[in-house]
Amino acid sequence: MKNPDLVMFVGPMFGSKTTRLIAALERYKYQGKTISAFKPMIDNRYSTGEIVTHNGGRIKAQCIVSGVEIFESLEKSPAEVVAIDEAFMIENIGSTVISLYKSGLTVLISSLDLSSKAEPFKEIAKMMPWATKIVKCPSVCAQCEEDAYFTYRKFDDDRELLIGGSEMYEPRCFKHYKKIVDKQKNI
Repeated sequence: MKNPDLVMFVGPMFGSKTTRLIAALERYKYQGKTISAFKPMIDNRYSTGEIVTHNGGRIKAQCIVSGVEIFESLEKSPAEVVAIDEAFMIENIGSTVISLYKSGLTVLISSLDLSSKAEPFKEIAKMMPWATKIVKCPSVCAQCEEDAYFTYRKFDDDRELLIGGSEMYEPRCFKHYKKIVDKQKNI
């Protein structure tokens, strides 16, 4: 038996996390592995039954609200590899992923790691110590074209989770994210 992996593709919006997830899944398909893919029910930006990249790549996926639903799905249809897109949007996903990994399944995650307020998402931080590989996926800063590791929300809203795309968010490097934060503190 091969050792399982827990691979996390993390970073800001538009960092190609989902693209990398789908590419990794293609490799597992070529190896003949059975795959189950999941995405958050609330993320219906591009599709309700598929994980979809910003540039149009796609794979069928089951929509879920809570991590527990993954266990229920795998009881009905076992898999060797479990993929979860936008994991930060799924309730109790951290414990679920750790349990799946401990049971010997390979798990692939794509997710933001920081909120637009630059605070770690708790469920993502919970999984990171268990990861066998963490791939930080920078984007390109919308202000200067340097590597961007932060997601900037273009308008004020206190909600931690607000689903949207380029109309609501843009990637920022440290310098240009910090300028916004410093400006907001001076108000």
